[in-house]
Amino acid sequence: MKVEAKLEFQTSTAPKTGADLLIELLLEEGVDTIFGYPGGAVLPIYDAIYRAKNSIKHVLFRHEQGMIHAAEGYARITGKPGVVIGTSGPGATNLVTGITDAMMDSLPLVVFTGQVARTVIGTDAFQEADIMAITTPITKHNYQVQSVADLPRIVKEAFHIATTGRPGPVVVDVPKDISSEILTEVVKDVNIHLPGYQPTYKPNPMQIKKLSESIPKAKKPVILAGAGVLHSHASKELTAFAEKHQIPVVTTLLGLGSFPADSPLSLGMGGMHGTYAANMALYECDLLINFGARFDDRLTGNLKHFAPFAKVAHIDIDPAEIGKNVPTQIPIVADAKVALMELLKEAEKSPDCEKWREKLNQYKNDYPLWYELDPSGISPQWLIQAIHKVTNGDAIVATDVGQHQMWAAQYYTFNKPHRWITSGGLGTMGFGFPAAIGAQMASPESTVVAIVGDAGFQMTLQELSVIYERNLPVKIIIVNNGALGMVRQWQELLYDNRISESLLHTQPDFVKLAESYGIRGAKIDNQEELITSLPELMAHDGPVLIDCRVLQQEKVFPMIAPGKGLHEMIGVKPQ
Repeated sequence: MKVEAKLEFQTSTAPKTGADLLIELLLEEGVDTIFGYPGGAVLPIYDAIYRAKNSIKHVLFRHEQGMIHAAEGYARITGKPGVVIGTSGPGATNLVTGITDAMMDSLPLVVFTGQVARTVIGTDAFQEADIMAITTPITKHNYQVQSVADLPRIVKEAFHIATTGRPGPVVVDVPKDISSEILTEVVKDVNIHLPGYQPTYKPNPMQIKKLSESIPKAKKPVILAGAGVLHSHASKELTAFAEKHQIPVVTTLLGLGSFPADSPLSLGMGGMHGTYAANMALYECDLLINFGARFDDRLTGNLKHFAPFAKVAHIDIDPAEIGKNVPTQIPIVADAKVALMELLKEAEKSPDCEKWREKLNQYKNDYPLWYELDPSGISPQWLIQAIHKVTNGDAIVATDVGQHQMWAAQYYTFNKPHRWITSGGLGTMGFGFPAAIGAQMASPESTVVAIVGDAGFQMTLQELSVIYERNLPVKIIIVNNGALGMVRQWQELLYDNRISESLLHTQPDFVKLAESYGIRGAKIDNQEELITSLPELMAHDGPVLIDCRVLQQEKVFPMIAPGKGLHEMIGVKPQ
């Protein structure tokens, strides 16, 4: 593939460097925001940013973990790659968690790391780390620039690889002498040749026909909608397909919002903390149509009991996922949107599954999500419902990982796509708040709520500086139970109540902390105060931190214990 570059350099009085070339290449790619942190190895790049005179926005974070999670939030909302710049050594290694997180959750990032000069690579020079070796298993691809002449090709390839096929992170390691090198030649065009990387977008017609013929034969069909539906912007097509054939829909954790939760066909989220109806549908179905989900262990439970009676059709743009975990009878390698468009044309006959829908609706009515409202304090589930009510269910919600994440997934029902940001595959604490910052920058007019735990928030709370400096109206709601909530829940249920190092006996005064950063803070201890204060706090035109003290012993139910099947849920309570 040959890409003609529009980039040309003209002779000027100021010499251009490799770093200047890099910034111009980023502008050519349509980059408007960089999430970064300077250091010695990237000083030439930051000098080029200075000389670029505000042609590109740079956001200074207080820790590399915060900035890369912000880039993930930005990418999740826009679909554009989040662009990150970090220095060599510890700057680069501090990015590893976010790179892995993006790889697991298929988020497009282009991460530029500084490196020591080529002449001292391999000598254990100051702040040298072999980021190529470190990131090879956790990136879609990585590069180390060996010649400034290679920069145009590498940058073009990096953005192409990150955003096409199954999205993912690409690392570009830039030695300091490359970025400081004076350019003497004009760059005219770029040739990209990637014969080993040719993603398949269009499905095999025979496989589409095979699935189309299977649909009317099914008595108990179910659709599983994963993040691939969102990555391909296929929510409209998915809804049309499900409604056309009246097939019930289960969403994964990362697929929330891909299908409207208020649809009569929606069964809610499946998996470890999914609804009874969703999990029983996956267990009892005779045709499972998976659009863009990777059948991870938190969804499937014990694989021996996952969809044991079903013919499985798996539509995924990544062929490596098909058949990896669940035997698949109808494999379709394709973009979810393209596959759905073909199915809408090809599949004319619908299944006769009215009795199946009635049975699943009975499950929904008899075994709904439940909790007991305790007037002595704030039930966390009720808190999530209160947030949903005051935001009209239309906020962008970012979470950390743990109990509050599952409660948000269960009780903040999403009817629109691209409103849900969470760390799924890696389960990264500290993710939610900086991801919300990236989302707010991506969608300035949206209400963005960071629902975080008191433990995870303390991992990246230093990014309060960013929302104050830029007056980003992120609303931080701390679901504060004084514990590592999910760890404590597992210890209580699976380790005979041996509570080991999962209670937070001390924590900061979060309100004073917010105020010390110039941000409005509030502490809420009871339901009445929440009802009175929440609407006004959420309407504040700047950032707000709300410390909500919830009941400590509350658990996330239903739950599938490790090693159990989807039909072996605990904590299911009949209506």
